[in-house]
Amino acid sequence: MKKFSLFIIALLLLSFTRTNTITDKERETAADLLSQTEQGVFNSLLGMSDAQLNFKPSPDRWSIADCIKHIAVTEQMLWQMTDAALKQTPNPEKRNEIKATDEQVIQMIESRAKKVKTATPMEPQNTSFKSMGDALASFRDAREKLIHFVRTSDADMRNHVVTFAPGSFDSYQMVLFIGAHSNRHTQQMEEVKTDPNFPKN
Repeated sequence: MKKFSLFIIALLLLSFTRTNTITDKERETAADLLSQTEQGVFNSLLGMSDAQLNFKPSPDRWSIADCIKHIAVTEQMLWQMTDAALKQTPNPEKRNEIKATDEQVIQMIESRAKKVKTATPMEPQNTSFKSMGDALASFRDAREKLIHFVRTSDADMRNHVVTFAPGSFDSYQMVLFIGAHSNRHTQQMEEVKTDPNFPKN
């Protein structure tokens, strides 16, 4: 009887610790976004030659290879910020600083209507990647780990709020931010391909 009571208590405690986790639907939405935007990056690179990957429409614009380096380093930095927040005490009092819904976060970050200058450490030439291949491997590894995290984590992602230059976002929204960010620059890569001087092969 004592063992049975302890079992019931353990179940109740487990249920209590899961009350603030994201819903199954939110989990699926985030995992799908991360998977689809990852595939979008790789699809955009299919059949590209070195000349095409390194072509710049103008000296002050990025090549496709530059975009990959930026995606990879930003993926690292955004997750480091999110992971650090999740390791701190929950700060639900900061939720009133969040101005965007989940859908608006995705739309805002994916939109290329407004160009934004990135922070210096995330400029392609300032990353530690020696090649586009290194950056791509980092991106693939980071995205795999993030998808696994979203699918399995019991973290209270809604009550850990991250505040930085673009605004305040809960940790779940930061995951959406990461997925949307890679799509933003996949669009940029496609824009490079439309330049009249883009190499034919």
